[in-house]
Amino acid sequence: MKNDKAQQVGYIRVSTTTQNTVRQLDGIELDKTFSEKKSAKTADERKELQACIEYLREGDALHVHSIDRLARNLADLKALVTQINAKGASVHFHKENLIFKGNGSADPMQQLMLNMMGAFAEFERSIIVERRREGVAIALEKGVKFGRTAKVTPEIALEIKAKKAAGAKVTDLQVEYGIGRQTVYDALKSS
Repeated sequence: MKNDKAQQVGYIRVSTTTQNTVRQLDGIELDKTFSEKKSAKTADERKELQACIEYLREGDALHVHSIDRLARNLADLKALVTQINAKGASVHFHKENLIFKGNGSADPMQQLMLNMMGAFAEFERSIIVERRREGVAIALEKGVKFGRTAKVTPEIALEIKAKKAAGAKVTDLQVEYGIGRQTVYDALKSS
């Protein structure tokens, strides 16, 4: 379907709700922007990306800050660019200064660059994951505790058991210790 007026569409993504989207596509004039704060292994898990792709029409240009904002691995990247190009829309990666046109012709240099940049992005991502795992392993060896601290120490659990055995109600124990009902039951089950 031919688009009367080609649109400049932006897709912005950060992995966590605490990250800021401001630097992405700053200064680029866009007709419509799709933005999400979501880390997802596949494109199917990102609702705004799916809505963005659905929105694109022939002649539109999709602007993305960088390759890693659109895809997490090479296969995903190639599938997304192919899907967008098949609609007749182009994809512009600003950080890498790459444009993949949706004009139906597969430019060999364009395909080579897509494969190389996607492979580098996937490699970089796997290095980050590996370093994170190594860091966690080292921290665990040093005795660093991960996760939430327990609300009920073993000593408090013994107190709760003794009071329950003496006839205290779970609701009263909740109020006294400032904990939830399930936490009281967990303390009662602990050894």
